[in-house]
Amino acid sequence: MTAQLEAPTLAEDLLLLLFQPRSGTIAGENTLFYPLGGAVLADLALGDHVRTRPGRVGGTLVETVEDHPPADELLRSAWDYLVKKPRGVQTVLAAIGPTLRGPLLDRLVERGDLRRAKRRTLGLFDTTVLKEGETGRREGIVADIRQVLVDGAEPRPRAAALAALLSGSGTLPQFHREIPWTSPVITRAKELEQGNWGAGAASEAVTRTVTAVIVNSVIVASTVVPRT
Repeated sequence: MTAQLEAPTLAEDLLLLLFQPRSGTIAGENTLFYPLGGAVLADLALGDHVRTRPGRVGGTLVETVEDHPPADELLRSAWDYLVKKPRGVQTVLAAIGPTLRGPLLDRLVERGDLRRAKRRTLGLFDTTVLKEGETGRREGIVADIRQVLVDGAEPRPRAAALAALLSGSGTLPQFHREIPWTSPVITRAKELEQGNWGAGAASEAVTRTVTAVIVNSVIVASTVVPRT
């Protein structure tokens, strides 16, 4: 397990980003499994483990790249689901997303990025709460996203995918203390959702296209789920 934790997955980074240190909560909890599932698919796309192709009725299907499974066991589980047959993005999100939160959270705790603590409620009941760890990794990821959205830096693929998923899931406004919610930020985030990552990302054309399809499916899926 330790060896697998050496390289964080995109979904781990996204869950860490969504953790709100001030409140100890996770942003977008009600629709969390859609962006987490999207992050897994985006990670598979970044690693050239999956690609998209047109479906029969005008939709888009995700299929595996033959004989190119990922090494990470969590990503491999999603790849194994897809290797059986190509599937629509929203079908994949609904299938793989709901089971991701627990394992990803365990990884973040094992890595030291987050920690679990006990808190006594009403002087009687012990509850488990989440607190930020001491690795400083969340702060670094937020800084990368802020450079892209606020400072206009050309993003690396992982930062572009994370920013697009934050925007697509509707959680980006909750980062206003760390990433100002301004018109230029909104515009840049929407560009990333559509796969407009900048001239330097020309070699990432396939990945950008796949990620844009995934993010827009996250947008659709998150929109139709009631937010309470």
